[in-house]
Amino acid sequence: MKQEERREQTKRLLLETTKELVREKSCPSITMMDIMDRSGLSKGAIFHYVKSKDEIFVWLLQERLEETNEQFMLEVEQGRRTFDAPMQKITESLLAYANAQDITNKILMYLLGKEDDPIIAEALKQYYERSVLLSRQWIEMGKQYGVIPESVDAGKTADLFVMMTFGLRVRSSIPFVTSDFQAQDVSSFMIDILQSR
Repeated sequence: MKQEERREQTKRLLLETTKELVREKSCPSITMMDIMDRSGLSKGAIFHYVKSKDEIFVWLLQERLEETNEQFMLEVEQGRRTFDAPMQKITESLLAYANAQDITNKILMYLLGKEDDPIIAEALKQYYERSVLLSRQWIEMGKQYGVIPESVDAGKTADLFVMMTFGLRVRSSIPFVTSDFQAQDVSSFMIDILQSR
């Protein structure tokens, strides 16, 4: 097996193991020993790739974002250069983010509580900036294909959408909160902005 394949296999095992653990227990209570025991990887094998569980958590956040981007781009690449098909992929992500049990929501809330750690602060900043960048690219692509009006300010709109998504995710983490404005409403609001003439 090639070095790169082994690296990807180990990374995939770390991600899947950590997802299982996040489903079972809170992020703060997960230890590197839990990850070692569950994955069967040695301490040396894990620390060859990461310095802490928080790095694995950051990988999981990034992975989810990149999966959404891949699904969006697949819709476009398959010739679905309409508004509806790619937007459906974004709506599906919003619905997942409204779920309090979503793994990435739990991880995001945990990491936001550790923003005093410079490494975590930088990772959160990069995650937010990547979220805005992808959103902006999606809007620009829609403008390029004529399904989003040129009048839509891609930068401001992307930042607004990411901010709304983060708010949806934070709200989903607050126990016993009910709201009249649901994930589907966020999606409808986004659609209204993107299709305004």
